[in-house]
Amino acid sequence: MTAPHQSGPARHGPTADGDDHDLLAALLDGMDAALCAFDADGTVTHWNREAERILGWTAREAVGRRGLAGWAALEADAEEVTGRLLGAMNAPGRQVDEFALLTKDGGRVLVRIQSSAVPGADGSPAGVYCAFSEVHTQIDLERSVALSEALFGEASSWGVVLVDADLRPALANAHAARLLRTSRTALLGRPLGELLDQGVEELEGALQHVLAAGAPPAPTELWVTVRSADAMAGAPAAERRCWRSGFLRLATPLVEEPVPLGVAWLFLDVTKTRLAEQESARLRFRGSQLHRAGRAVAECEDPMEAAALYLDFALAGFADHALIDLLPDPEADPEGPVRLVRAATTPAGAPGQGPVAAGGGLPVPYREGHPALQAVERCGSVRAAADRGAGWAAARRWPEGTRHALATALRSRGRTVGVVTFLRGGSRRAFDRADAVYAEDIASRVAAAIDLAVAVTGPA
Repeated sequence: MTAPHQSGPARHGPTADGDDHDLLAALLDGMDAALCAFDADGTVTHWNREAERILGWTAREAVGRRGLAGWAALEADAEEVTGRLLGAMNAPGRQVDEFALLTKDGGRVLVRIQSSAVPGADGSPAGVYCAFSEVHTQIDLERSVALSEALFGEASSWGVVLVDADLRPALANAHAARLLRTSRTALLGRPLGELLDQGVEELEGALQHVLAAGAPPAPTELWVTVRSADAMAGAPAAERRCWRSGFLRLATPLVEEPVPLGVAWLFLDVTKTRLAEQESARLRFRGSQLHRAGRAVAECEDPMEAAALYLDFALAGFADHALIDLLPDPEADPEGPVRLVRAATTPAGAPGQGPVAAGGGLPVPYREGHPALQAVERCGSVRAAADRGAGWAAARRWPEGTRHALATALRSRGRTVGVVTFLRGGSRRAFDRADAVYAEDIASRVAAAIDLAVAVTGPA
């Protein structure tokens, strides 16, 4: 026979204690965990809304029942379940058990219950309270915790940084700290501008977008330069890195309207892969340009026009301007002072193919130590980059705005016939060794055309 039911989630005491019971009822009903309590006789005294959600039994139906038999547990299981729960009154600490309980509609649900004794006024056990949740919910929580620990552990190959709503790191794993060249504790709370020298605007823009509109549909790649602690001491700048980045907006589940807590930023260094892809694409393009140049030059009757055409094809994606300066007479081993005559140039105002100068021009007034003169004297290539002083390009007779130069000797049949100089503006990177190899390939073709012109028309 069932015991009489109470009308609320807790038994009500004297009227003077009504406010306390109302407060207790509100606290119990507002909790995310399912809670119930038994007195020393095994009668249900408390039952909150989460317990009602899981099992379907309301507080009016549950409070006042003795034991769980016949309504919340099968008759065959009820004795063991009730015994284990009430046994917590005589056990120290909390007791954790898993039971299959009955729902109001006759279904069964596996729950994990934590039970603990409730002491009376004299200190003796007066009952037991139980907090329970569905096992699959508990497992999901444990998986989430395990995932968090794995991501922030030492073995993770991804950098993980939790960024708060103010765009400051709040938590980071060890791999992220290594990529940012700092420690896990040193980066916490610091503005991203103190961690990154280049790419910080793009990163902050991505984080703000995620906070406002949610995560993007696919990962993005950010090119950044990590700010080094030695940069202020004159150490060389760090190399640019490509980080494949994914973003997740974090929101608290404890309120009805999602409130952004920040963004989880996961990133992986893919610099080597991207640089290899860029280099491969660059080589394919340059090879295609040389092939196209060879077909176009084959239709040129004038060898000097062919030399200028080679430069026209070489400039695409490589340099802004190019100059061809020739020796008055080809020499096997040029000795100073070297005198050079301008033979071809791209327009000074804008990139593009320039006219071919007529033979017998005046020498170009290059100063001693000019990269073009050095390239002729060394029979090789010379790279140069602008210093901080003004007038660097004008002093070298180059177009205004030039910041990088690559001069390569023109060699054909064991002789130097001149020099070709490629120029880049400030918006381009400096010439590297791979660029020098490509320039030398172009120079060998240009030199052959010029050597043919010299053989036909005579020296400049």
